[in-house]
Amino acid sequence: MGNPKPLTGDSSIAEWLADPAGNAILTHMLAQSGQTPEVFTPVRRLAIKRLVKLSRGSFTQGMLDDLVARAAAGDVPEGATGAAPAVTADAADGADDAVPTVALREWTERIDQGRFAGQTVIVTGAGSGIGRATASRIAREGGRVIAVDVSQERLDEFVGEHPGADISALAADITDDEAIARIVETAGDTIDGLANIAGIMDDMTPVGEVSDAVWQRVFRVNVDGTMKLMRAVIPTMLAQGGGSIVNTASEAALRGSAAGAAYTASKHAVVGLTKSSAFMYGPSGIRVNAVAPGATITNIEASFASPLGAERVRTGMAVMSDPVEADALAASITFLLSDDGVNINGVTLASDGGWSAA
Repeated sequence: MGNPKPLTGDSSIAEWLADPAGNAILTHMLAQSGQTPEVFTPVRRLAIKRLVKLSRGSFTQGMLDDLVARAAAGDVPEGATGAAPAVTADAADGADDAVPTVALREWTERIDQGRFAGQTVIVTGAGSGIGRATASRIAREGGRVIAVDVSQERLDEFVGEHPGADISALAADITDDEAIARIVETAGDTIDGLANIAGIMDDMTPVGEVSDAVWQRVFRVNVDGTMKLMRAVIPTMLAQGGGSIVNTASEAALRGSAAGAAYTASKHAVVGLTKSSAFMYGPSGIRVNAVAPGATITNIEASFASPLGAERVRTGMAVMSDPVEADALAASITFLLSDDGVNINGVTLASDGGWSAA
């Protein structure tokens, strides 16, 4: 047996937790905020350096450098004890959740300079998560972005991260008709693309327990808001001879085990809107597609208001693929939005790491 490989920023979180010193250091760090290593379960395969970006400031590069230095020196906090990791780096062969001993290749975003040059694209939910990643990619690929979000603070932060980019930020509620009119007015005479990404989760209640308030709120945002913006941009796209719309569905649009009744029904409705519109407007040069994300690291948090819903949904998620960063979904969305998707219309693309294949 050789010496164990030293821990670095490129080591996976699972490797850190499998190492006695690394485990003790991470466990002690998490305990300072009342957490345990179980919080890392969904991202255990990721290199620990990815936490710098994912944490959005709560875990800094300096903190990572300090962890690596302490692990190399065996500097375990006095009295600290490690926690047994739920999954170790050398889990037994054949275990369903075993982490491979061979490091997985990391996907790296590759910007296609000029892919959206001269195009105006509306992106909703642009202040965070998938919407923010999509708006960012379009802007960095030369497009003019109409960035829409309910939070002006998040939009200001987004714009500040892209100096020199052509971004018009607009705080607006996509369920409000006046706000929809302002969005289209801000876009102007040409609207080449619409990325309908803004959405909300339900509380995982089955139909026998769902409240009117939850049902109506989820449908108002996920279905009404999506429809209203589609309806608003269609006249401009017809007048200019075409355009591209990408709606955000979900794994919940493909199966019944990913969410509660309201969210699941709303995302099935989004797929219906997508297919109907693709059929109706395809001959006019307008492509309408949807992306069905799997587990994605965003600011949308699931809550469980129903014991039955919690039990059943968690059972259904047992074969879920590891979550990805929003950039991976932005890659799928911008592909469909762009001219690269020229021959694709009316599809619901499962961008889920293979969850729908399980």
